[in-house]
Amino acid sequence: MGVDVRHKKDLKVRRKEPKSCLLVKLYRLPSRRTNSTFNQVVLKRLFMSRTNRPPLSISRMIRKMKLPGWENKTAVVVGTVQEVPKLKALGTPHSHTKPYFRSRDQKFERARGLRYKNEPFY
Repeated sequence: MGVDVRHKKDLKVRRKEPKSCLLVKLYRLPSRRTNSTFNQVVLKRLFMSRTNRPPLSISRMIRKMKLPGWENKTAVVVGTVQEVPKLKALGTPHSHTKPYFRSRDQKFERARGLRYKNEPFY
């Protein structure tokens, strides 16, 4: 095995998604030209990594917006907004599961049909 001296195979450490690049271009100008803290905070959050942008559930957003003084305001979330199954149907079992387990369930179902509900993950 050789050493990559010319660094042709190195990964670029920046996001290449067109949506995030467009949002960074959109918020960089007003954050630089105006002294509005909103644009600066949104730009800072767009630069954050995924581990530093924790997801926000819709139920928490509803709770925060029901506080006094927040009724007629607009909320902006830079990150993922998760659906809460309890809001769709009350009393759903396993409502506190992590979102990554659902993709594992879908993988099991795609491979060999429905998986057993009492089968533990190893």
